[in-house]
Amino acid sequence: MKIICIGRNYAEHVRELNHDTPEHPLFFIKPDSALLQRGQPFFYPDFSTEIDYELELVVRINRLGKNIQSKFAHKYYSEVALGIDFTARDLQREAIAKGNPWTMAKGFDDSALVSEFVPLADMAKDIQDLNFELRKNGSTVQQGYTGNMLFAVNDLIAYISQYMTLKIGDFIFTGTPAGVGSIQIGDTLEGWLENRSMLSCRIK
Repeated sequence: MKIICIGRNYAEHVRELNHDTPEHPLFFIKPDSALLQRGQPFFYPDFSTEIDYELELVVRINRLGKNIQSKFAHKYYSEVALGIDFTARDLQREAIAKGNPWTMAKGFDDSALVSEFVPLADMAKDIQDLNFELRKNGSTVQQGYTGNMLFAVNDLIAYISQYMTLKIGDFIFTGTPAGVGSIQIGDTLEGWLENRSMLSCRIK
C-alpha cells in the first residue's frame, strides 16, 4: 500500500508558503509505516519543534491501473475520506535550503492520519464539489473546496499512473488548502466533510 501525497494543489496554499505554482502535479510518497491508526493520538516527536497539520481529501484506489486516462479515472475509486498530512516543517525547511530530500519531514512514523472512508455516492455530490474543514480546539483553521484544486482528482490519477502503477488500497492525499499551521501538545484536531464529522485526533 502506497500513500501518495499531492503538493501545492490549492493556489492560496501555494501563496501562503511562498512557493511557485506548479505546471504539473507534484507528488511524494509516505511509507505505510506513516499511517496513524484511527482513534489513536498523535505523539509529538522529539526530533521536531514545528509540526504542522495539513487537512486533505483522500481517495482510495480500488482497481489496478497503469497509464490511466483521465476520462476513465473515476472508475478507480468509489470512496472518499479526510486525511491529515503531519509535516515536520522545520526539518523540511532546512532540507530544502540545503537542496536535500525531505522525506524525513513528511514520511516519519504516524505522519498520515486517515479517517473512515465513505462511499462517494452517499455524498450525493461530484468529487470536485465537496467542502471540508479542520477545527483546532473547536475553532476552524482550514476550509477547503475541492472545486478549487489546481489539478482535479481524475487528472491526478492519470498523471501519477504514468509514472507508477496504482494498486488496490493505495491512498492519494489530494492536497491541502490554505490555513496550514502548527500543533502543540494538548491540541485536538477535528475534520469535517460536508458537515459530516470524519476524524478527531488528540495531540500528546
